[in-house]
Amino acid sequence: MYLFTEDCLIGVSEIDSQHERLFEIINEIQVLLEEDVKSDQYDRIGKLLEHLKLYAKEHFQHEEAYMERIHHPELELQRHQHSAFCDKINEADILLSGSDQTRFLEDLLKYLITWLYRHIIGCDLMIGKMKPIAAGKKLPTFADEYLTGINLIDDEHRELFRIIGEVHRVIQDEFIVDKYDEIVYLLEELKNYTKFHFADEEKYMQSIQYEGLAAQQRAHDAFVARLEEIDFHQIEGHQQETLEEILEFLTDWLINHIMNSDKKIGTPAP
Repeated sequence: MYLFTEDCLIGVSEIDSQHERLFEIINEIQVLLEEDVKSDQYDRIGKLLEHLKLYAKEHFQHEEAYMERIHHPELELQRHQHSAFCDKINEADILLSGSDQTRFLEDLLKYLITWLYRHIIGCDLMIGKMKPIAAGKKLPTFADEYLTGINLIDDEHRELFRIIGEVHRVIQDEFIVDKYDEIVYLLEELKNYTKFHFADEEKYMQSIQYEGLAAQQRAHDAFVARLEEIDFHQIEGHQQETLEEILEFLTDWLINHIMNSDKKIGTPAP
């Protein structure tokens, strides 16, 4: 069974409810797959897949409308990702009529649930949390409120803020004519250091047998995947706008993750 956990909540109640329902439908299909094969099993699974397809389409339309109302900067990216998810479900219409249906369905469910975890934690989370940084506004710096009480983690968080601060400096520097090379270098530095930090953080959580490790790993994987998706060629063509959108996402994701997840690592269990 695939659990819809607290780290998947984005803070918009209707969207959260729809996400939870997507998990429920996928779990209903999973239960049927785990049962003994029956004559009508694949018919029932086919009906659930059709329901999943229709529900996902309805959810994505609602989510995109909400993003449009709040002028979310990643609306077009989200539309593209939503379309990819629906296309994957549509493959079932052809492949379910062939042989080896069980294996296909197992692979499909694994893909769908992995996609959902990464999409919700890596992209949707910012729908409810992100507050755009206005041009010329000073980027938030590391503050005492972000301290977890774990020196290693706090020091590495400071370094992440430092790198993001360098990105902000480049964006706001009017004397840099072509920012492409420098921003690519900084984003690579950020990506590499983020992976290093997450590995350290997860190693520490393992050492204290932290019960929230699995949720943290999902969040970390989703954030790294989001960094990997950044199109450097797109940056070259639309530098200012694209860089500001990337900066908004990186900063707000990091702050939200520290405040709502990382600080719990240093809080003793009651």
